[in-house]
Amino acid sequence: MTKARTLQPPLAIVAGGGTLPFAVAEAAERGGRDVVLFPIRGAADPERVTAYQHHWIGVGQVGRLRRLAWNAGCREMVLIGSVVRPAIREVLFDTDGLKLVWRVVQVFRGGDNRVLSALLQHLEDNGFKIRGAHEIAPEIVVGVGRLGSRAPGAIEQAEIVRALGVLEANSPFDVGQAAVVAGDQVIAIEGPEGTDAMLARVAEMRRNGRLRTAAGVLVKAPKAGQDRRVDLPSIGPKTIKGAAEAGLAGIAVLAGSSIVAEPDRFAGDADRAGIFVVGVRPDGSSE
Repeated sequence: MTKARTLQPPLAIVAGGGTLPFAVAEAAERGGRDVVLFPIRGAADPERVTAYQHHWIGVGQVGRLRRLAWNAGCREMVLIGSVVRPAIREVLFDTDGLKLVWRVVQVFRGGDNRVLSALLQHLEDNGFKIRGAHEIAPEIVVGVGRLGSRAPGAIEQAEIVRALGVLEANSPFDVGQAAVVAGDQVIAIEGPEGTDAMLARVAEMRRNGRLRTAAGVLVKAPKAGQDRRVDLPSIGPKTIKGAAEAGLAGIAVLAGSSIVAEPDRFAGDADRAGIFVVGVRPDGSSE
């Protein structure tokens, strides 16, 4: 039976890479709400986008996004999915972007948090309410406990606690949301390259013999002061594949502040890859 449509205006979803934008779109539609996708060129999956009303946008086309979303009747917007931030010289700004170029130059000197804050402020100034993906699709939020049949052992538990400490210490510097720890060693900290590229770097270190420690864990947690409506730490099929190829024992994320598309399917993928995935409290506990 088709879900009755609500009287709410359509929801605008700015879609980056990965499966999360589509999980949010599906959740909105299950709730009877229409959606309009604004997939980002070079990031969003072209094949999946075609299932929805959509308008492609470039990274610098803030004005195009604003006009098309408003004309489509959208008054609320979700920004979700991975995007590799380009150098400012590579961004083709539209008229709206050019009007804000002085502000954009300033935020590009900072980290991702400053870029996102400026974008959100501009959209809100133009009448849009920014909603968190977890508000639309609460089922994608990772809770406390394991996803799948495997759980971390005592060694992995200690590594999780150490990695959380590393992320907390680095948080004020807007460095990244992920770290890899093996034993007493901090193997890698996420930078602008993103989690997938960081895991690929760890895998390469194992292949060339530069990393000889056993297993290890990937831990993801939000940065201090991060706007929880956007850019929450996320995990997906690529994260599992990358962690397995890097020889890690498992993945831990901060519960209540991390998201995953299709949790049940994700848990099965983790079991097949032979790694654990667990949602933890700030102290690293998961029981």
